[in-house]
Amino acid sequence: MMSLSIFLSNVFTEGGTLMMSLILICLVISILFLVKGFITSKTDAAQSIKMRKMAGESSLLGLVIGFFASILGLISAFDTVESMGNPDPSLFAAGLKVSLLTATFGLFSFVLVRVGILILRGLHSK
Repeated sequence: MMSLSIFLSNVFTEGGTLMMSLILICLVISILFLVKGFITSKTDAAQSIKMRKMAGESSLLGLVIGFFASILGLISAFDTVESMGNPDPSLFAAGLKVSLLTATFGLFSFVLVRVGILILRGLHSK
C-alpha cells in the first residue's frame, strides 16, 4: 500500500510542479493571512477584517491558477491527440487526469480557506 506522502508527491508531480507550487504558495499565504486574522480578531478588528479579505483574494488567485493550468493541460492533451491522429483512449484519459489535478488542488485550497474565512466572520459577528 502506498503511503499518503508518496501518493501526494506523485499527484503534485503529475499535476505539474510549477503550477502546483504556485497554488501551494497561494494556499500557504492564505493560511498565514487567516492565522494573523484570528490572532488580531480580539485586539484589532480592522486588521482582522483586512487579513480575512487578503486570505480571500489569495485563495481566489490559487483557484484561478488551478483552472488556468487545467486549461493549458487540456490544450496540451488535445494537441497530442491531434498529432497522433487516432490515439489510445488510455493515453487521452491520462492527459485529462493530469489536466484536472491542478483544478482539483486549486478548488481544495479555495474551499479550505473559505471555511476559515467563514469561521473568522463568525467571530466578528458576535
